[in-house]
Amino acid sequence: MMSLTPSRGCLLDLPWEDILVPHILCHLPLQQLLSLQRVSKAFQSLIQLYLANMRCFDSSQIGPAIPRAAFVNLLKDNEVLQQLALQNCSDWLTDRELLPVIGQNHHLHQIQLKGCAQLSRHALVAISLSCPNLRRLSLAHCEWVDSLSLRSLADHCKALEAVDLTACRQLKDEAICYLVQKCSRLKSLSLAVNANVGDVAVEEIAKCCPELEHLDLTGCLRVKNDSIRVLAEYCPKLRSLKVKHCHNVAESSLSILRSRGVELDVEPPLQRALVLLQDVVGFAPFINLQI
Repeated sequence: MMSLTPSRGCLLDLPWEDILVPHILCHLPLQQLLSLQRVSKAFQSLIQLYLANMRCFDSSQIGPAIPRAAFVNLLKDNEVLQQLALQNCSDWLTDRELLPVIGQNHHLHQIQLKGCAQLSRHALVAISLSCPNLRRLSLAHCEWVDSLSLRSLADHCKALEAVDLTACRQLKDEAICYLVQKCSRLKSLSLAVNANVGDVAVEEIAKCCPELEHLDLTGCLRVKNDSIRVLAEYCPKLRSLKVKHCHNVAESSLSILRSRGVELDVEPPLQRALVLLQDVVGFAPFINLQI
């Protein structure tokens, strides 16, 4: 006897590449997708197809720490990544794991490597050679970044709009000047916690980057009033400036920006006095430059 109950289709009956991958799986957290692989061989094949076509990979979606082997396996077949965020991989990520991913993904336009201390300058050179359309790059607390690797980045990634070089302490004025001369489209730049950066770099930033909107100079102790005035003159689109712990920058230069509505991050007068006290007697108990 024929059943009158309509048959129910299976999720896997839907077109994988046209429906499941671009319109359904992309809305699920990566952690859940990895769990789906254990349901059946068919689901395992589906998730592998999704991983090979994934445009954005963020390690924080997997959990507090992603195993080295899992990272290598997840991205081994992917050649279409556009965004790569690896901020939770600092304990184990080296050039050996990163360079193959960079080398086979030429469409990357956003890379986050904050705190990945075990990489080397070769990682940045690889990025510069493989990612000509790169627009956003975070290298905060990557002290392996040096002037030669930054020059390579500047020579090959001229579309850069945002670069975070916080605590890249090898870099000096000359390297920053070269970067901004080549990458004049920069809208956001952080040079925070770098005592080697001074007025020469800031003035070159101002003159080369008319589109600049955000500049972080926190803890750049060599920056003085003159370069801030140049910044005010040449950067009409500036929206925010961080100059905390830049105790050679005074209100006389900041007032120009303040009058234009630029958001300023600077110590209150009492804390500024404590910074000066630290210079004189080597004691300022409330000052913390950790970023």
